[in-house]
Amino acid sequence: MSADVTAAAGVSAYGHEARHQPEQPILEVKDLAVTYGPVVALEAVTFTLKAGDQVAVIGPNGAGKSTLFKAIAGVWPATTGTVRVGGSAPGEHICIAYIPQRNEIDWRFPVTVADVVLMGRTGRLGWFRRPGARDQALVRECLEVVHLADLADRRIDALSGGQQQRMFIARALAQEAELMLMDEVLTACDTPSKEEIYRILERLKTRGVTVMVSTHDLDEAAEHYDRVLLLNRRLYGFGASAEVFTAKKLTAAYGGVLRLVQTPHGTLVLNDSCCRRGDAP
Repeated sequence: MSADVTAAAGVSAYGHEARHQPEQPILEVKDLAVTYGPVVALEAVTFTLKAGDQVAVIGPNGAGKSTLFKAIAGVWPATTGTVRVGGSAPGEHICIAYIPQRNEIDWRFPVTVADVVLMGRTGRLGWFRRPGARDQALVRECLEVVHLADLADRRIDALSGGQQQRMFIARALAQEAELMLMDEVLTACDTPSKEEIYRILERLKTRGVTVMVSTHDLDEAAEHYDRVLLLNRRLYGFGASAEVFTAKKLTAAYGGVLRLVQTPHGTLVLNDSCCRRGDAP
């Protein structure tokens, strides 16, 4: 697995779990800026989420969506500004689950589906305690939730794209995560896999789990999520899709990679960014 995945697997860098402070939002991002040397990946990003929110993060390739998730997860430090999860810095929490893009995973790594899901228990157990009967039972339960119980012993390189993403959702469930950051989890999924993941997201909502999903599909963002966060290094809109998907905001965020065509049935959005280079690290 990559270093990013290990760091975001729910293991506190400080060796203990930070407790959420009463009355604090599950996530508060204030004036966040992240730079990679001379490159500005994010600047002055501010927003707040409450428990149970489900948010689609949209924007062109290179907009900083992955960078935002890594800063929230504590994988990449903020240059300026703050990120608070339940009132505390993100590196102190084991309640954050980061599900990375598929190209960040070494799929040749010799582990099974059950092995990966069991990694979600590391933050609860520590590095040196062996998983017990409860942990193994929880892993089986999480695999059943995402309909992968019959593939528990299969190597991860033998899974389809949709199965791989559901496996990481199962790992986040085993972690008992309260905040899930899903980076383009639907990109490699066929329609049945997408529908299954949306059903899982509905179940997470009933549990009060907060979810952020980065996506390039504006229609899916509008249909399946409570709110939309429109990003291109800085925040161009945050709220209900009807408030964010305006011609002015979309044109400002996407620039030349987005065309708005007026039709008798409304505005048609054409996005040319799908084949360009991906997000910053």
